[in-house]
Amino acid sequence: MTLFRRDCQALSVLLGLWLCTLARATSVGDISPQWVKGSLSIKFYEQTCPQLDGIVKAAVTQALNTDLTLAGSLVRMAFHDCFVRGCDASLLLDSTPAQQAEKTAGPNQNSLRGFNVYDAIKNAVETVCPGVVSCADIIALVARDSVVATGGPTWPIYLGRRDGIVSSQQEANSQIPAATLGYSQLMAAFANVGLSQHDLVTLSGAHTLGRAQCFLFSNRLYNFTGQGDTDPTIDATFAAQLKAACPPNSPTASFVPLDSTQNIFDRNYYTDVLAGRGVFQSDAALLTARYPLSIITAISQDPTNFFKDFPVSMNRMLAIGVLTGTQGEIRKKCNVVNS
Repeated sequence: MTLFRRDCQALSVLLGLWLCTLARATSVGDISPQWVKGSLSIKFYEQTCPQLDGIVKAAVTQALNTDLTLAGSLVRMAFHDCFVRGCDASLLLDSTPAQQAEKTAGPNQNSLRGFNVYDAIKNAVETVCPGVVSCADIIALVARDSVVATGGPTWPIYLGRRDGIVSSQQEANSQIPAATLGYSQLMAAFANVGLSQHDLVTLSGAHTLGRAQCFLFSNRLYNFTGQGDTDPTIDATFAAQLKAACPPNSPTASFVPLDSTQNIFDRNYYTDVLAGRGVFQSDAALLTARYPLSIITAISQDPTNFFKDFPVSMNRMLAIGVLTGTQGEIRKKCNVVNS
């Protein structure tokens, strides 16, 4: 099997994989920092919308049974939302005559897929619990369930976010960390939203799922130093495979997997990065400092801590800049603000 052939997992085993994961999932216990628990709660919808978890799981299962490659996008959706104005579902808003929305920004347009999944969940939830559940909370639950569905750990999600009413293409372009950043730049971007070096390395592991557009890393292949050269840190065989999949001036719709098992949540992203097979420059950057290199080396040898740490870092990320109480609103539809 070549690196870029779609990971042909039989879709019929998806539900079995999910159930197996739930059975063996790491017990993560109390994994959210104290400052989160003051405003968010695991039991937030226990009385007002007890059907929520079931609705989300059913929708994610249906979506991934149709297209398993959506999992990476559904996880990344949370990352791209939270880094701009906090975790407020501003990423789901459509553009208006007055402003281009986040979903039209460079890191999102023609890259993020699955917006219809959130619309379907919101419609189903509004039928049984009208005006109660935020789109921001739906993003968090969908990300968790997509990880679980692909063999990753499960964990409790703290809920109670409210939805923002502003979405800016310009802010998304400037605030979502670019795939071309070096390690110090990545550290600064994560520190700016209250995340640590450890969170950076751990959340980079989400690249175990999904795929990347060729133009996001073409500079590494064809003009790394401005001399028509290839990034020397890329494994030579891997570079040749990337070039075969992404010739110069590849169309926007050209993609490659982010790791060698793109539809399975596992440690292979880290083993690939160690071997010089990271797709993005930001992936390779993790090898340029002692701290991330030590973590990546440890995970490649034993993924246990990755499966424990990923939920912790996800919950920390999912608490960035949350709106609570009377802030923001509970949207009736995820793609438009309430009138």
